Order: sequence, then structure tokens, then C-alpha cells
Amino acid sequence: MNSNLVRALSQLRRRLPSGVLRQDPATLAAHAGDKWFASHNPDIVALPRNTAQVSAILRFASRRGIAVTPRGAGHGYVGGCVPSHGGIALSLAAMNRIKSISAADFVAVVQPGVITAHLQERAEKLGLFYPPDPASRADCSIGGNIATNAGGPRSVKYGVTRDYVLGLEVVLADGTVARLGGRVHKNKTGFDLHRLFVGSEGLLGIVTEATLKLLPLPPHRVILSAGFATMKSAAAAVRGIFAAGFLPCAVELADQFTLAAARKRTGTRQFDGCHAFLIVELDGQRAAVRGEMRELRNVVACSKPVSVQLADGAAACEKVWQVRREFSYSLRDTGLTKLNQDVVVPRGSVEELFELGARLQRRHGIRVACFGHAGDGNIHVNLMLDETQPGAARRSRAAQDELFRGVLALGGAITGEHGIGIAKKPWWKLAVPAAVRNTHRIIKRALDPKGILNPGKFV
Repeated sequence: MNSNLVRALSQLRRRLPSGVLRQDPATLAAHAGDKWFASHNPDIVALPRNTAQVSAILRFASRRGIAVTPRGAGHGYVGGCVPSHGGIALSLAAMNRIKSISAADFVAVVQPGVITAHLQERAEKLGLFYPPDPASRADCSIGGNIATNAGGPRSVKYGVTRDYVLGLEVVLADGTVARLGGRVHKNKTGFDLHRLFVGSEGLLGIVTEATLKLLPLPPHRVILSAGFATMKSAAAAVRGIFAAGFLPCAVELADQFTLAAARKRTGTRQFDGCHAFLIVELDGQRAAVRGEMRELRNVVACSKPVSVQLADGAAACEKVWQVRREFSYSLRDTGLTKLNQDVVVPRGSVEELFELGARLQRRHGIRVACFGHAGDGNIHVNLMLDETQPGAARRSRAAQDELFRGVLALGGAITGEHGIGIAKKPWWKLAVPAAVRNTHRIIKRALDPKGILNPGKFV
């Protein structure tokens, strides 16, 4: 750390309450990265407790040109919160209050450090529903979900985080506090500015409060789980479900490699004899959902599943999801290095995406595990590397490049949930036309003219 920065941070420390700024080695290391492989220690960590402190930090940093990297719970997969330029790692973890939940307005007002599952549990006790459900919902925060526009299995019916953000309090790069949107469910007063910050990966401002839309909690849930001899048969079942007029809450698919790993971790026997596995959830009124499930089971039967199981009610459904949420951890248990690519293709191209994964495995000698949200085309293609093998890094880079090019050729996108961060920065130009990249730069310069917010990322 240079002497000028040392003096500047000493001045900042005097302006904030004790404990907001920390520089001990353990805290610096804990804020050096996320769940991706890159890391870089910040010069100091800020743990503000309110909006005024966030504003003071940014105002100070802006005047002195100090880098500020915002972070939520640190559960991202693309290095989005790595403080590449050092400076201040600004964590919102201490701002973790659920300020209010209104059953009359169907609105929750929360601070960014609130854990997603905690909000969902509180809302459900009041008969309300916050649908976005990333697999890490027990660990990830609302602020991080907003920064990445997080989704999850229920996106097919209920949409993603942006569909539930009614209003935001945002601190801009110069310390200005802006309140955008509001608590009404319809609002056309000027530009839709609050949505500009959803998915902005900490590059445009720091969210210090979110007003979120809630829904009535569906009173009943039912899940159909079906194993198939081939992925082709499973994909045909998915097409048949939508063709029959169903709009499930979730539609998940997993391949044989994923199932084998999950069976080893969880001990479940439901994947035995399956080369592909389908999970379909319906929710709504009890009689209606049970009636629809009987019809849906007949539709799935047309694709000749090797096994079918039903889970009726919230408790039974959660047991299914407990196994599903273990898929990613199961792949880590293999001892191979997992490169999780959250690519997305048009819904009708899901089978082609699984075929692309199989080709990558044959061509590059890398095991590939595919699972995810077949209902909206967002499939996690995991490149499973044996780093002890010669040329593993070179082959993984070639496989990633072929994957992203193949996804774009199908009309898809290189990220559906996790964002660009550092991990996908090399493919930013491939994925986004020059005119659109320039528009990003114009917006970035307007809101952060000194470039202090999350520097070193894709804009």
C-alpha cells in the first residue's frame, strides 16, 4: 500500500465509527474473492451499518480516486466481487434487517445483507411468497441477488430477481443517495431507473435498501420426478409438458454424470438406472394442482420414463429439492475441478445444448456435467477438470470457448444467472455487439466518471 493511500485511509477511519473499517489479515483474506478461483486482497474492508456510512465512504473514495468493490455474501461464481485494484472492499453484510413486510401491499422492504432464505421464511409465515430461489438461497444475500439478477428453478413461472424489485435506495459513486421506484406494483413516472441497477454487478452504484414485490403463497405443491434411459426422451417429455398447456413452477433436468455424483453424496436410490432425470413442480390450489398432476403424469408417460415418483405437499417437495440442491456440491466431491458455466439457450434448444456438452467431452477429453433449469433454457454446463493431467488448463479454455460460441450460435447467452465478473470477461466482446458495449461504457461514465466502482471488470 502506497503512503498516499495509507494517509487517506487513516483520514477515512477518523470519520467513521469504530469497527466499520478493518485491516486484519483474516478479514482482508475473507473479502478477497467469491466462489470462483481468482482473489486479490483489498487494502481495507468496510462494514458499514447504514446508508449514511456507505455515502460517506463513497464520497471520500470518489474525491481521492480510491477503488471501491461492493460485495454481498460472497457466493458468486464469476469473481464479480474480487477487489482487482485493491482499495476498499465494501461489504453490505452488516446491513441485514428486514425493515417491514406488508401483507396489505404485498411488499417487503429490506437491507441488502438480508439472506434470501430468511426473507422467504418470514414472508411465508404471513402467507406471502418471494419466488426467486437461487440454489445458495440459504447463504446468498438480497443485495447480491440484485447485483447479478439471480434466478433459480422457479424462474420458468415466476421470473427472476428483477421482476420483484419495485424500488431501490442506491448510493452513487460520488456518495449521492438516490431513491428509485417505490412500493407500488405499477409505476411509469420517468425512466425505469431502479431496474438499471439490477444485474449491474456493482459497477453503477451500491444498493442500500430494496423494496420487493411479494405474491400470495400458493397453498399446495406437488412434484413429479421421472428417470429416463436417454436425455432425448427426457427432453421430449419437457416439450410435451409445455405443448399440453402446462406452466410448471419448475422444470429441472440433469444428466448421468450429475446423477452418479449425487447418488454417491446423498445415498438416494431414485437415480438408479437413469441416464437423465426430470423434476417438475406444480403449485396452486390443492384440488387444481392434484388434478393437473394426474394429467401431467399421463403426458410424461408418453416419453417412456423408467421410473416416476410423486411428492405431494410442501414437506415432501422439500425433500426432493434437498437432493436437487446437492447437485453442485456432489460434483465438487468428485475431486475434479468444477468450472460452472451458467449458459442459457432458447427453450426449444435445450436438447441441443446437452448434445453440445457431450461433444465438448469427446473433443477435449474433459468430463462434462449438465443440469439445471430446462423450463427457461438455463442449463449449468460444468467442465470437470483433472488438473493433474497435462494440458488441462489449455483444454478447458478451448472447451469454454467452443461452449460459448456454440451457445451464441443457438441464439443463447453466455450467462443466465451469475453475470460476467472476471470469469467471462474474455468473452464479453464475443457475446455483446460493439454498439451495445459502447452503450454500457456511456452509462458507466455518466454514473461513475472516475471509474472507482468495481474496477477491473467487464466495463
